[in-house]
Amino acid sequence: MPEWMVLIKLLVSVFFVVTLSLIAERVSPRAAGLLSGYPLGAAIALFFFGLEMGPAFASQSAVYTMSGLAATLFFVYVYYKISILCKRLSILSSVIAAISGYFAAIWLLHFIPLNRIGAVAVPLASIFGFAYLFRRIENVGIGRKIQLNAKVLFVRAIAAGMAVVAITAAARFVDTRWAGLFSAFPVTLLPLLVIVHFTHGVDAVHTVIKNFPHGLGALIIYALTVSVVYPALGIYIGTAASFAAATSYLLIYQKIRTHLHAAEKTV
Repeated sequence: MPEWMVLIKLLVSVFFVVTLSLIAERVSPRAAGLLSGYPLGAAIALFFFGLEMGPAFASQSAVYTMSGLAATLFFVYVYYKISILCKRLSILSSVIAAISGYFAAIWLLHFIPLNRIGAVAVPLASIFGFAYLFRRIENVGIGRKIQLNAKVLFVRAIAAGMAVVAITAAARFVDTRWAGLFSAFPVTLLPLLVIVHFTHGVDAVHTVIKNFPHGLGALIIYALTVSVVYPALGIYIGTAASFAAATSYLLIYQKIRTHLHAAEKTV
């Protein structure tokens, strides 16, 4: 892999992680949780799949990226449960348990042959299921801000960037099914959870987790669009079209949510 390609992957990953962390700290963990479902790590991985292995490979991988989102939801559920049970070592134990849960889930998912319809149905059912499980978590804000010094930025860079490099490098040695499942790994969400948990505590990280499933529809739409348009439009126009579709989902979702919230106040 050329050195410039590795550098680009690192820089793009760092940008997304830092942006999400800033949203969590400057806006709210709820907003960060919702935007964590925006196609970030998976979008980077699928783009480089297309760039390095061809649009057809990325298109087929995207189908399994969708089903892999069920494993991502299981990841955040395990993180949530372990952070409650193991308060003294909550961050380290939550990370280890959540990553283990993710790989156990994708191992089970890789046995299921899926078309686009099935690949959409699996994460959709998971979104509703895990949103129900997280329904009792209270949304909290962040009072104390942290300084984004060079050390903090470096940690975020290494965590997200190396994960993207590893996933895209592994795609050269596996088929489209495993490549797609690997690309669903929460590359940008994991360092965000660790940063918010370490800096602002368990309640703030639980707020991120509570809102994560609601934004995940954007990633489903993104991967679905990639699976359709990459072979026809190529990776550059296809990526732009896929981001446009995912962004439209989030805008529509937020508009509906605002309308419902306003309706509740008038009752």
